[in-house]
Amino acid sequence: MKPPVFSTLGCRLNAYETEAMKELAAQAGLSGAVVVNTCAVTAEAVRKAKQEIRKLARENPGAAIIVTGCAAQTEPETFAAMTEVTRVVGNHEKMQPETWAALAPKGADFIGETERVMVDDILSVKETAGHLIDGFGRHRAYVQVQNGCDHRCTFCIIPFGRGNSRSVPAGVVVEQIKRLVDRGFAEVVLTGVDLTSWGADLPGAPRMGDLVMRILRLVPDLARLRISSIDSIEADDNLMLAIATEPRLMPHLHLSLQHGDDMILKRMKRRHLRDDAIAFCEEARRLRPGIVFGADIIAGFPTETEEMFENSLRLVEDCGLTFLHVFPYSARKGTPAARMPRVAGPVIKDRAARLRAAGDAALVRHLQAEVGQLREVLTEGPRLGRTEYFTEVSFDRDMPEGTVMSLRISGQDGARLLA
Repeated sequence: MKPPVFSTLGCRLNAYETEAMKELAAQAGLSGAVVVNTCAVTAEAVRKAKQEIRKLARENPGAAIIVTGCAAQTEPETFAAMTEVTRVVGNHEKMQPETWAALAPKGADFIGETERVMVDDILSVKETAGHLIDGFGRHRAYVQVQNGCDHRCTFCIIPFGRGNSRSVPAGVVVEQIKRLVDRGFAEVVLTGVDLTSWGADLPGAPRMGDLVMRILRLVPDLARLRISSIDSIEADDNLMLAIATEPRLMPHLHLSLQHGDDMILKRMKRRHLRDDAIAFCEEARRLRPGIVFGADIIAGFPTETEEMFENSLRLVEDCGLTFLHVFPYSARKGTPAARMPRVAGPVIKDRAARLRAAGDAALVRHLQAEVGQLREVLTEGPRLGRTEYFTEVSFDRDMPEGTVMSLRISGQDGARLLA
């Protein structure tokens, strides 16, 4: 039996779910297929998904091509129309054992009696799929604690790919993290689509800070806990308390900011203003001196003037951002922003480049400030690790993998630290 080939596009959550699908496919006995887990965050992501499908079809002649993920959920007809595609599977269906049982070969008839498109209404899904896996990554484990989003930002198609917000109960999360620590993982990262909405659908409506404090209290042997992307306006009191008082909570936050101009933020239907973002970063830095911030920022959102763009550009310095994820605006069919007056393509490209240049300069400043410092580094490979600030470090000699080591930073090469 030839094991299936898996290809993952897009976010860390997709990569996590691919690992879960591998287990489900193995349990069902699926072989000889190609599974493409797609992303829908931009129109470019959908184009790349099609490109990947065609490439894998060429590389695996005769193999069944199964397409799933957010793009498959939001545009099933697009992929069903591709001659290379055998089956289109929705985001909820891809996490169900019965789906993979139906996909497994039945003699020579792969299709069997099931439909070619297996995509239902994701907005009707209420529960979180039970697909927690014991360790994604070799030395850093990612734990999905939340899925979906209840917000409707005007540029975003993701709620229609992921559904409404659903939370994994705290007790289930804690038990999984205990298993991961027992297996030797030194660092755990909490991940989700809208992480700071965790708990709103659970009894008593706990908050993300409650989950963080509970994990740190009940899993004392966990060396490092990290939070992935958050919406700063949703940061609760206990999360801020954890930032201030819990050294095992890593001093790095990635913020979903999206823009630095108040009018554009309103047109995006975001729930914060420019001053809110700046105030959050100032408060977090007061509570945890040295904390490092990354951020998502969109360049060229519809109606964005040069003055509005400059407000985003200044946000890099005003918030003290270090790691920038820059997205040139890409219209997604069916979103309100797609009907707004657009910025010219060359202007979007230029503004994205200027934002990336500002991000590169901010990263270099951070790297320069780290030289000479003693840092706690998780070794992810014999020659590569990350500090508590999530900054990459290259080693000049082989190191034991999967351990946290105190290392003196000797230099930087413009992209990462040296030790």
